[in-house]
Amino acid sequence: MTVREDTEFLALLVHRGVVLKEVAEALFPALQEGGSLDELLEHHTGLAPEVIAKLRRTRGGETPEIPGYQILGKAGTGGTADVFRAREKKTARVFALKVLNRDSTRHTPTRKAFIEEARLLQRLRHPGLVAGHGVAKSGTTFFSRLEFIEGRTLLELLDDGHQFDETAALRVVLEVAEVLAYLASEGVIHRDVKPGNIMLAQDGRMKLIDLGFAGRPDERPAAEDSAVGTAEYLSPEQALGGAAADMRSDIYSLGVTLFHLVVGRLPFESSDDREVLRMQVMESLSSPELKSRGLSHHLHYFIEKMMAKDLEARYQSWPELIDDVRGQIEGRASLDYESEVRARSPRRR
Repeated sequence: MTVREDTEFLALLVHRGVVLKEVAEALFPALQEGGSLDELLEHHTGLAPEVIAKLRRTRGGETPEIPGYQILGKAGTGGTADVFRAREKKTARVFALKVLNRDSTRHTPTRKAFIEEARLLQRLRHPGLVAGHGVAKSGTTFFSRLEFIEGRTLLELLDDGHQFDETAALRVVLEVAEVLAYLASEGVIHRDVKPGNIMLAQDGRMKLIDLGFAGRPDERPAAEDSAVGTAEYLSPEQALGGAAADMRSDIYSLGVTLFHLVVGRLPFESSDDREVLRMQVMESLSSPELKSRGLSHHLHYFIEKMMAKDLEARYQSWPELIDDVRGQIEGRASLDYESEVRARSPRRR
């Protein structure tokens, strides 16, 4: 290894929390003078040679080593876990391995929630839901095995400036609503519906990929004043904290997602999550873009009804919403087809 490569590796160990910054600073002069970093680490930190060798192989523990799997690359990073594309050596099948990070592994409630999500995904089966294949432990590493989906999340597409027209956005809503209806039939409320949890697969299908906050309809947050989910997409009753979410809360979050897809921004935005939660509860929905982009009255209706502050004014069930959205999509397709036929038909003279 060159001095430059060892310096970068030492910086990585500090970033990963393996070596204290003060220790790295003390080692740096000897490293610059040509000292062996591995010997310096062994002498000053007490790390065994085999541990240092593993840290080098795994980029400071960034890439997991899991028996029976070949790690092909990182597919995503979240607050509690990283996702890796991996090939199972025995079968050559490619999976997504969701690996709980070190801090989350040490936090008992997060670790338990990770295991519960994996078991829930293993039990549930729907073509629009990422398939789960169980949870396991290798040494101190907890990981779940998931279907690997070639594609991108809707949030990634939005961040790249992709624009969803009305029909495309309604198709997203329809496909995701059908998955959420299935979950509701199984006694599960998602509680974190958002573009970041919806993938557009390469074959064009939508896939719901995360059940980290899922729970029963009657299940309340552990703390009475806490809100479970992502602030920008939470329903008013969830934003108040302590409320048990039901399917109408997921309908609200899907309404925010629809707004985000067609407008390109969130309906309520702030750098402070507490302010966003206040807006969800107190402020009326307002968007000049909905009026200026030639969007249909039906789309306005869907957004306003899905995002109604009053629970009773919102859609009351998934079948009700699905029937309305499907009818609108089919109606638009029929109009487009009739327009195309008229354009291609010879004019009478």
